Amino acid sequence: QVQLVESGGGSVQSGGSLRLSCAVFGYTYSGYCMGWFRQAPGKEREGVASIDIDGYTNYADSVKGRFTISQDNAKNTLYLQMNSLKPEDSAMYYCAADLRAGWSGGCGRGSYEYAYWGQGTQVTVSS
Repeated sequence: QVQLVESGGGSVQSGGSLRLSCAVFGYTYSGYCMGWFRQAPGKEREGVASIDIDGYTNYADSVKGRFTISQDNAKNTLYLQMNSLKPEDSAMYYCAADLRAGWSGGCGRGSYEYAYWGQGTQVTVSS
Protein backbone atom coordinates (compact mmCIF):
# COMPACT_ATOMS: atom_id res chain seq x y z
CA GLN A 1 0.00 0.00 0.00
CA VAL A 2 1.40 3.37 -1.03
CA GLN A 3 1.60 5.92 1.76
CA LEU A 4 2.63 9.57 1.53
CA VAL A 5 3.57 11.59 4.61
CA GLU A 6 4.11 15.35 4.35
CA SER A 7 6.03 17.56 6.74
CA GLY A 8 7.60 21.00 6.86
CA GLY A 9 4.61 23.30 6.87
CA GLY A 10 4.31 26.21 9.25
CA SER A 11 3.89 29.95 9.58
CA VAL A 12 6.20 32.44 7.94
CA GLN A 13 6.19 36.12 7.08
CA SER A 14 5.80 37.39 3.56
CA GLY A 15 9.07 37.02 1.66
CA GLY A 16 10.18 34.08 3.73
CA SER A 17 10.91 30.47 2.77
CA LEU A 18 9.76 26.98 3.69
CA ARG A 19 10.67 23.53 2.46
CA LEU A 20 8.03 20.84 2.38
CA SER A 21 8.95 17.16 2.40
CA CYS A 22 6.93 14.12 1.39
CA ALA A 23 8.15 10.69 2.43
CA VAL A 24 6.91 7.92 0.15
CA PHE A 25 6.37 4.40 1.44
CA GLY A 26 5.26 1.22 -0.21
CA TYR A 27 6.39 1.22 -3.83
CA THR A 28 9.28 1.03 -6.18
CA TYR A 29 8.17 1.53 -9.76
CA SER A 30 9.87 2.10 -13.07
CA GLY A 31 7.77 5.18 -13.67
CA TYR A 32 5.61 7.62 -11.77
CA CYS A 33 4.33 11.14 -11.48
CA MET A 34 4.49 13.05 -8.25
CA GLY A 35 3.08 16.42 -7.46
CA TRP A 36 2.34 19.10 -4.92
CA PHE A 37 -1.13 20.56 -4.66
CA ARG A 38 -2.66 23.21 -2.44
CA GLN A 39 -6.13 24.17 -1.35
CA ALA A 40 -7.16 27.32 0.45
CA PRO A 41 -10.54 27.61 2.24
CA GLY A 42 -13.32 28.16 -0.26
CA LYS A 43 -11.08 27.55 -3.26
CA GLU A 44 -10.50 24.63 -5.59
CA ARG A 45 -7.48 22.41 -5.24
CA GLU A 46 -4.63 23.75 -7.37
CA GLY A 47 -1.75 21.80 -8.86
CA VAL A 48 1.40 23.66 -7.86
CA ALA A 49 4.15 21.50 -9.37
CA SER A 50 4.81 18.02 -10.69
CA ILE A 51 7.82 15.86 -11.48
CA ASP A 52 8.43 12.55 -13.20
CA ILE A 53 11.06 9.87 -12.67
CA ASP A 54 13.47 11.64 -15.02
CA GLY A 55 13.13 14.94 -13.17
CA TYR A 56 11.02 16.70 -15.78
CA THR A 57 9.09 19.42 -13.94
CA ASN A 58 5.89 21.35 -14.50
CA TYR A 59 4.90 24.46 -12.51
CA ALA A 60 1.84 26.60 -12.12
CA ASP A 61 2.42 30.13 -13.41
CA SER A 62 1.69 31.52 -9.97
CA VAL A 63 4.78 29.84 -8.47
CA LYS A 64 7.28 29.81 -11.34
CA GLY A 65 10.60 31.25 -10.27
CA ARG A 66 9.71 30.98 -6.57
CA PHE A 67 9.02 27.29 -5.94
CA THR A 68 11.20 24.30 -6.83
CA ILE A 69 10.06 20.68 -6.83
CA SER A 70 12.75 18.04 -6.42
CA GLN A 71 13.19 14.42 -5.40
CA ASP A 72 15.70 12.22 -3.66
CA ASN A 73 15.08 8.74 -5.03
CA ALA A 74 17.56 7.17 -2.61
CA LYS A 75 15.47 8.50 0.27
CA ASN A 76 12.09 8.07 -1.46
CA THR A 77 11.36 11.69 -0.65
CA LEU A 78 9.77 14.51 -2.60
CA TYR A 79 10.47 18.16 -1.77
CA LEU A 80 8.96 21.56 -2.46
CA GLN A 81 11.26 24.50 -1.78
CA MET A 82 9.16 27.64 -1.48
CA ASN A 83 10.88 31.03 -1.60
CA SER A 84 9.56 34.59 -1.69
CA LEU A 85 6.34 33.43 -0.11
CA LYS A 86 3.25 35.60 -0.38
CA PRO A 87 0.06 35.66 1.70
CA GLU A 88 -1.82 34.17 -1.26
CA ASP A 89 0.38 31.06 -0.97
CA SER A 90 -1.34 30.24 2.32
CA ALA A 91 -3.13 26.90 1.98
CA MET A 92 -3.10 23.25 2.93
CA TYR A 93 -0.41 21.62 0.81
CA TYR A 94 -0.76 18.02 -0.33
CA CYS A 95 1.69 15.57 -1.82
CA ALA A 96 0.30 13.22 -4.48
CA ALA A 97 1.58 10.27 -6.51
CA ASP A 98 0.51 8.23 -9.49
CA LEU A 99 2.25 4.99 -10.41
CA ARG A 100 2.93 4.53 -14.12
CA ALA A 101 5.28 1.69 -14.94
CA GLY A 102 7.72 2.75 -17.63
CA TRP A 103 6.40 6.33 -17.83
CA SER A 104 8.58 9.33 -18.60
CA GLY A 105 7.96 12.58 -20.44
CA GLY A 106 6.43 14.86 -17.89
CA CYS A 107 3.39 14.96 -15.67
CA GLY A 108 0.31 17.08 -15.46
CA ARG A 109 -1.05 19.05 -12.52
CA GLY A 110 -4.64 17.92 -12.54
CA SER A 111 -5.72 16.33 -9.27
CA TYR A 112 -7.69 13.70 -11.21
CA GLU A 113 -4.39 12.34 -12.54
CA TYR A 114 -3.15 11.25 -9.12
CA ALA A 115 -4.30 8.17 -7.20
CA TYR A 116 -2.45 8.53 -3.90
CA TRP A 117 -2.55 11.48 -1.52
CA GLY A 118 -0.95 12.55 1.72
CA GLN A 119 -2.79 14.04 4.66
CA GLY A 120 -1.61 17.60 4.01
CA THR A 121 0.52 20.16 5.78
CA GLN A 122 -0.58 23.72 6.50
CA VAL A 123 1.35 26.72 5.19
CA THR A 124 0.43 30.18 6.48
CA VAL A 125 2.09 33.33 5.16
CA SER A 126 1.45 36.58 7.00
CA SER A 127 1.86 40.03 5.50
